[in-house]
Amino acid sequence: MSERILLIGSGGREHALAKALAASASCDKLWVAPGNPGIAREAECVAVPIADHAAVARWCREHRITLVVIGPEQPLAEGLSDHLREGGFDVFGPSQAAARIESSKGFSKDLMQRHGIPTAPYRRFDADQRDEAVAYAAQHPTPVVVKYDGLAAGKGVVVAATTDEAVTAVSQMYDGVFGTDGVVIEGFLFGQEASVFAICDGTRYVTLAPAQDHKRIGDGDTGKNTGGMGAYAPAPVVTDDVLRQVRSKIIEPLLAGMRAEGYPFVGCLFCGLMIDSGVPSVVEFNARFGDPETQVVMSVLDADVAALFASAARGALDDSTIRSTVNGAACNVVLASGGYPDAYQKGKVITGIEQAEADPQVTVYHAGTAEVDGFLVTSGGRVLGVTAADETLKGAVQRAYAAVEQISFEGNVYRTDIARKALDA
Repeated sequence: MSERILLIGSGGREHALAKALAASASCDKLWVAPGNPGIAREAECVAVPIADHAAVARWCREHRITLVVIGPEQPLAEGLSDHLREGGFDVFGPSQAAARIESSKGFSKDLMQRHGIPTAPYRRFDADQRDEAVAYAAQHPTPVVVKYDGLAAGKGVVVAATTDEAVTAVSQMYDGVFGTDGVVIEGFLFGQEASVFAICDGTRYVTLAPAQDHKRIGDGDTGKNTGGMGAYAPAPVVTDDVLRQVRSKIIEPLLAGMRAEGYPFVGCLFCGLMIDSGVPSVVEFNARFGDPETQVVMSVLDADVAALFASAARGALDDSTIRSTVNGAACNVVLASGGYPDAYQKGKVITGIEQAEADPQVTVYHAGTAEVDGFLVTSGGRVLGVTAADETLKGAVQRAYAAVEQISFEGNVYRTDIARKALDA
């Protein structure tokens, strides 16, 4: 079947998905709403008001859309997939009920507890339980992890090394720095982080290449948490045995539990893991692809991605659409605006992308860019994701950093140690 596809989103993740979808033999036409200047090279960008679900459905009817792919978490949390399914459209993305696995950390932890999925011990505190949360943080052994219960663009997690840090984090979250939800306080998990994506049709699933993100702003995993400063795939910490455990102890009981509770998961299940001595535990689940992991996972995936997503959306996952989930290696280095993840300036002119992409194995994914008066300028905290593929991880890292050196904009910051853990190991 030839698919007429609407992809929702505007970031680096959506740029990577747009490139993969556009390259699929089964893709007849691809639109992206709203898209960005980089995505415009892959597809037709359209100004559809995503928050207006009825308007999205009308646009889909007018353009005879056969598949909608929802990239970001916010439209999923707001129920866009439900509205479109009710209108008769096939959607790759979970229902609002299933998306609670990301939109509420407390819901997710309770779900894991009910179904015996390995994760850190925790307590959740509602919006009206500030005093109880502060008191609990004050007596919890450190290090301790404080999480905002709701969506926080990947920034609502504080790993507190001291009791004062923990109490401050709880207080700031209740002061409304992210919103008006409560918090989850949980024990610290030791080990190495990794991400595994599972493409799910509600019952069946297939896993893609494991990746490792770099959340902290600074080299050596120092400084504040961000939405992600770079990634690589495949991540060797996810051995074949670890992946077997992820499937049997995490993904399968989760999918079975969600199905039994009446909200089967259809879409991309993001498993954020901590792996300690070959044993995985869940740090968090997301209800969509990760960013910047998607950029590297798609770079090593050899598949008809449009057909894969469509089969999952229709409840009949077809893994024959995948030729290989690990075709070489890839490295992504995020170029961010100075000051990120705190206050930063916008409107800085970007140069050098064409020179960076002179290497045919390099793609510069746009995350926070805009076109102003004919110039490409910065418009976000994370601006670009410079991604390189190669037969080896070492080669991919070298290509990525060689490309990074070609790109410049005022205040540009990036990490210099993406994938170093894997290369050192």
